[in-house]
Amino acid sequence: MARIGFVGLGNMGAPMARNLARAGHDVAVFDLSVEAMGRVEEARRASSAADAAKGAGFVITMLPAGKHVREAWLGEGGMAAASEPDAVLLDCSTIDVGTARGVAEACGRPFLDAPVSGGVMGAEAGTLTFMVGGPDEAFRRAEPVLGAMGRTVVHCGGSGAGQAAKACNNMLLAISMIGTCEAFVLAEKLGLSHEALFEVASKSSGQCWSLTTYCPVPGPVPGSPANRDYRPGFAAALMVKDVGLSQQAASEVGLETPMGARALDLYRRFVEAGGGDTDFSGIIRMLRGEEGG
Repeated sequence: MARIGFVGLGNMGAPMARNLARAGHDVAVFDLSVEAMGRVEEARRASSAADAAKGAGFVITMLPAGKHVREAWLGEGGMAAASEPDAVLLDCSTIDVGTARGVAEACGRPFLDAPVSGGVMGAEAGTLTFMVGGPDEAFRRAEPVLGAMGRTVVHCGGSGAGQAAKACNNMLLAISMIGTCEAFVLAEKLGLSHEALFEVASKSSGQCWSLTTYCPVPGPVPGSPANRDYRPGFAAALMVKDVGLSQQAASEVGLETPMGARALDLYRRFVEAGGGDTDFSGIIRMLRGEEGG
């Protein structure tokens, strides 16, 4: 079993760290919030981010944005300098590709960008998908550790490739969820039941993850957030962040993504109307005209 430092114990990080500890790893955790550290009773509490990194074979961050990632690893008293020379460093945050590559180049240790898909439910269940960028050898060493937190671990390529995959995936997810919601709203207007549309679309060409796993109306998929008043899940504010990263990346390579840009506009409207803490599938309410937009 590995010795692991884990920094960032929010809604995603805390269950991920718990799963590592429950798998038998020796986990030291740190968060600026003492309350957050109390969510991972199975792990040891470190006194600082650098303290969590000391002596660990693997060091993991799960932080809100690129500026936090850069500061945690490279700032004064940073984790990269405190870590062992042969430690594998992993960032599971969702950030921009440029920052991921810059930190990997500057940290002086094997570094993997490993953002996740699956939301809070996936983090709690240990069924996350990891999209990983970085050196082959570091990936081979880290794969069993990632496997304790997720069901699928994909090596996407060199540094930054994990973040690139995440940006593309979540842009697609945002687009497909809006399309799924629009289909259900149209069905409602036409007098077609949710169950009838689901039965048809889930077995024909309209089938997609947003429909069959995360259905935006209550009933057809009992585990979806629609059945608990759209409590996240994956909050709409986070979807704005992720699709924003996809549009930043598209701009940097001179590409127009009209559907991605429109999805970002719609999710921004939903958040500005008060839906930021709602699951992203709750945008169906705005599309019905119930709130915002």
